[in-house]
Amino acid sequence: QVQLIESGGGLVPAGGSLRLSCAASGRTFSRYAMGWFRQAPGKEREFVAGISWSGDSTYYADSLKGRFTISRDNAKNTGYLQMNSLKSEDTAVYYCAAGRVLVYSVGSRYEYWGQGTRVTVSS
Repeated sequence: QVQLIESGGGLVPAGGSLRLSCAASGRTFSRYAMGWFRQAPGKEREFVAGISWSGDSTYYADSLKGRFTISRDNAKNTGYLQMNSLKSEDTAVYYCAAGRVLVYSVGSRYEYWGQGTRVTVSS
């Protein structure tokens, strides 16, 4: 069992940066792959990034690759999403997820989800 709690969201200007954190409970976080998803107002939930349990493999939505970086520190039971060059289109609630997955971009494959953290990018 894994409990996930996101933090680090807030209001930032366009072009700014923000780092989201995903704190996991227990000692089993390192056994799970992790992903970030987001849901903007009036839009469907979409895949942002994913990372393997070891951190050796990362995956990104094509439109975000180069601006966003996913990472994890298993010793701290924490995952991260570094967001740079933020745009107004990045405004959304961001969710952390964990699970034993083969297809990282499909949200239904993840077993555990955090409550989300809101990111608002002003223009």
